[in-house]
Amino acid sequence: MFMKMTRNRLFAASLALAVSASAFVPTYARQQNPADEGLKGVVLKNRAPVNKEVLKVKLPKAQEATLKNGLRVVLLESKRVPTFSMQLVVMSGGLSDPADHKGLAQFTAALMREGTQKRTSREIAEQLDTLGASLFASSNLSGFTSNVTASGLVENFDSVLDIFADVVRAPAFPKGEVEKYKTRTLAQLQLQRGNPQFLAAERFNRAVYGEHPASLVAPPAETLRKTTSEDLARFHSTHYVPNNAMLAVVGDVTLKEILPKLERAFGDWKAGAAPKTVIPPATAQYKASGIYLIDRPGSVQTFLQLGNIGIERTDPDYFALLVMNRILGGGGTARLQRNLREDKSYTYGASSGFGGAKFRGVFAANSSVRTEVTEGAMREFINEFKAIRDVRVPASDLDNAKNGLVGSFALSLEQPQLLLANIVTQKLYDLPADYWDTYTQKIAAITADDVQRVARKYVDLDRIQIVAVGDASKVRAALAPYGTVEVFDANGKPVQ
Repeated sequence: MFMKMTRNRLFAASLALAVSASAFVPTYARQQNPADEGLKGVVLKNRAPVNKEVLKVKLPKAQEATLKNGLRVVLLESKRVPTFSMQLVVMSGGLSDPADHKGLAQFTAALMREGTQKRTSREIAEQLDTLGASLFASSNLSGFTSNVTASGLVENFDSVLDIFADVVRAPAFPKGEVEKYKTRTLAQLQLQRGNPQFLAAERFNRAVYGEHPASLVAPPAETLRKTTSEDLARFHSTHYVPNNAMLAVVGDVTLKEILPKLERAFGDWKAGAAPKTVIPPATAQYKASGIYLIDRPGSVQTFLQLGNIGIERTDPDYFALLVMNRILGGGGTARLQRNLREDKSYTYGASSGFGGAKFRGVFAANSSVRTEVTEGAMREFINEFKAIRDVRVPASDLDNAKNGLVGSFALSLEQPQLLLANIVTQKLYDLPADYWDTYTQKIAAITADDVQRVARKYVDLDRIQIVAVGDASKVRAALAPYGTVEVFDANGKPVQ
């Protein structure tokens, strides 16, 4: 039973990652570029073929209804496979946390499936396992929503909906489960301090965001310790109300078929006056580049992260950035990967990406390299940043990047979970109704001039923030040419 339960939780975690990463779009490609120095010996095909018909996307239109209590229902029919995915999106997340209780939304979501008025945590897990279904809840520290998602076979829709509605409406937050969660999470928070990627993200977000909520990448341990079942129940009762939520469903079902079932499951759920979420703007918190070194004595590797503040999800530059980023750092044949891995053998992988929400996200590139090549890796990162800014990308690079993005998007349409993520994104950001229908055309319309323009704008060498996690005694000199190096220990405290 333990292995079966673990399998479902792992599937749920991977699905959560896929949904949350949809705005990041980690699908990139790259081909030959005469500006690249030292990429000799790498053999690439001329271009990734994409049938012109792929550019003509015509998705089924979402159908909508609203229950009497204000719960908005959005359905996208997909007949490809006999499955369904549904997601309750509550319009309150980490940005709704009390000022003195950061992480409360995250804790509330994490504990919702750990027991209800009718089911224990074990019973929920066993029933889902029997149905071959998944159910999880999540909320981000700087997010404006909390999400409860379930998926399974259409033949089990009624049974899964019954569990789903119970978890959404009546979580009990049992004191025993809360204490176990606190113990587990405190241990995880401590273990994270040994993870160089976590340490880099923590320092990088602080450098980019300053006092903005997005500066936090993990909840403060002290707020977790003081959290009680009553705190969780209070946050839930305040924010988890039907008129503060949207239920999105994708699958082999019809609105006529499921609406009566949703009425039975949620129709008597009482509306409430949830506080409106305030989205604080994120602006560049720094005036010039910063160099931050987290000391890990004896480390044989240096983890590097370089970047700066980026765009909101609805920014007109979104599609140009998609193409630019695919050329620069997305995937196995992107410039950073070819340079640092294939040509220089500095690393197993180097990449870049960007994200955006209702406040500005970040553009960042990263890699874990051998300690002795930290200086060379830094030099090549900066060289690639300069090249994408200063040299107009060749037609072959541009075409392959666009073809790769179009092909990846076409493949994503086969996955109900990603269709669900798409429809939720479109609704949350008030994107046009034909946004996904015209997605590929927007990518195809990007020019080399567009790529260079956004590279110069968002790969900002004057304001770039550089974070390195490694042995300070061996790598500090490699960072010094880029500015004044500030050194910290693994707990985030300055080192003199």
